[in-house]
Amino acid sequence: MTGLRRGRPGGAGAGDRRGLIVAAATRLFAEHGFDAVSLRQIAREAGVDPALVHHYFSGKDQVYAASVELPADPDAVLAGLRALPAEERAEELLRAVAGLWEGPRRHAMAAFVRGSLGSRLRTAAMREVFRRRILPRVAEGLPGDDAERELRGSLAATQIAGFVLLRYLVQLEPLASMPLDEAIRLVAPAVQRHLTGPAPGAGTGSRSGPLAG
Repeated sequence: MTGLRRGRPGGAGAGDRRGLIVAAATRLFAEHGFDAVSLRQIAREAGVDPALVHHYFSGKDQVYAASVELPADPDAVLAGLRALPAEERAEELLRAVAGLWEGPRRHAMAAFVRGSLGSRLRTAAMREVFRRRILPRVAEGLPGDDAERELRGSLAATQIAGFVLLRYLVQLEPLASMPLDEAIRLVAPAVQRHLTGPAPGAGTGSRSGPLAG
């Protein structure tokens, strides 16, 4: 027994206990998603009394918010795009995103994605983060009007999301163990085509093409 009152942080080490809880929650959310994780599981993973979790956090939503804050500032992550012409951005964009998943914040990234997709509310929040903080930086300077640039950025994002999903979450081989430089070299042309290739809808699938009804 430590002599600490149940559910209270005590003196020295209180910040460490909160950090243990956040770290444990990050791991569990990353592995199982938001809905499958309980506060009791988080406490057990952190090695603390469940009442201590309630001391620091009002509920699971607050624990989630602490554990899956954006792992990096989008402005900082995507800063390198501004120095490149639109025709040369795909590799830099992939490398910037992959850097988050290859580094020490990979568990927080996985928790953010899996937790955000675990409920309608969190999916909506994730959509807003992307729409307001990420897509405008990707679409800046691309060909076309505002609507076309937004569509180009969204289409490029589908390629990047698929790359992230299969390499880091599903861990599909051989992509998962492929050297990063090689993986980026193979995926970048598809991303670049969406960024600066023919206008979306200009191919055979458009209304003016041979498939038009």
